[in-house]
Amino acid sequence: MSPFARVAQSVEQLTRNEQVSGSNPLSGSNVRSRWRPSRPRPKLRATLGRQRAAPLRSSLWGYGRSVLIVASNASTDRHQTGPGHPERSGRLPAAHDGLIDAGLSDAINTVDVYPAPHAAVARVHDAGYLALAQRRCERGPGHLDADTPIGPGSWDTALMAAGAGLAAAEALRTGNADAAFVLVRPPGHHATFAGGMGFCLINNVAVLARHLCDGGEKVLIVDWDVHHGNGTQDIFWDDPSVLFVSSHQYPHYPGTGRADETGGLNAPGATINLALPAGATGDVILRFLDDVVAPAVEVHQPDWVLVSAGFDAHRADPLADLELSSADFADLATRVAQFAPRPGRVVAFLEGGYDLTAVRASVGATAAALLGERFRPETPTSGGPGADHIIETAMARVRALDQS
Repeated sequence: MSPFARVAQSVEQLTRNEQVSGSNPLSGSNVRSRWRPSRPRPKLRATLGRQRAAPLRSSLWGYGRSVLIVASNASTDRHQTGPGHPERSGRLPAAHDGLIDAGLSDAINTVDVYPAPHAAVARVHDAGYLALAQRRCERGPGHLDADTPIGPGSWDTALMAAGAGLAAAEALRTGNADAAFVLVRPPGHHATFAGGMGFCLINNVAVLARHLCDGGEKVLIVDWDVHHGNGTQDIFWDDPSVLFVSSHQYPHYPGTGRADETGGLNAPGATINLALPAGATGDVILRFLDDVVAPAVEVHQPDWVLVSAGFDAHRADPLADLELSSADFADLATRVAQFAPRPGRVVAFLEGGYDLTAVRASVGATAAALLGERFRPETPTSGGPGADHIIETAMARVRALDQS
């Protein structure tokens, strides 16, 4: 069956399902160009640590406990964003605590990280931007853009964040681990080829993806951050070796990520955007992965699966309006891990997520799921709007493939 026929078949099935379910989605909110919260968000109750994973389970790939590579720049983090900024240093300790809560202490192999080489970063960012950003960081406190504070330690911290992804992939190539989690800041998926924005200086996931593609491998990037990964989309817009998939709230910052953004002339259909209305729940994204993304992955046949794992789609996060729980991220991780061709080919990167309790629970649930283990501080969510947006995305992909 041709790629076009596969997608057309998915659209037909989605339409039949939608006629049965009769979804009535909410409309999205207006685009917000800044990180200021639009409404109070409920607090996640601190139940962490009470539900721990069992000491031994059969993994996704065989028997015995799986191994998780953890690559982090927490010990060298000197990126200071100032009082009140949501992208703050406390995010990394919260993420590490989540791994402990999930009972994964003896499943973790922590690897040393190193600064990304200039050549690797220059493959995904303009050389002039890199020189300018470094100079501005070294001069002292300031802003890269209105949302992105920088200081003397910011550039070195960003290089370590980008290098952590390379170190994680190198560790996985030894064949001694099942997945990797790159717990770093600053995040990266908003950084375009031309420059950083939206808390991001260097596009960490893009640095690794380009490195892998330069070696002749194909990559799937799944971005479930609540904000569209405009930087990653920009960098790989016309590259058929990367299948980029994003689910995100829309309209919302940064204002990109419509369903009809499907890739450049050389990569039609290689960008897949699910633009979700406020109030969407985890079941909608799972259905998107099953009905739209899975057929595309079957055609693309990636060698690696990279995840931009933002946790600001959690219902407790102050910067957006989706309604996911930590259990939803576990379900997403389980689905996405199944897209990998074999063990040791999944690398998750921490992106957004600004409620520290939600980050802690979501990182733990996600990491456990990547290893085939169960840690669920919350229950999955369902019943929110957005199912008809899946049909819109599928039809946009059909049109892109039909016109190629």
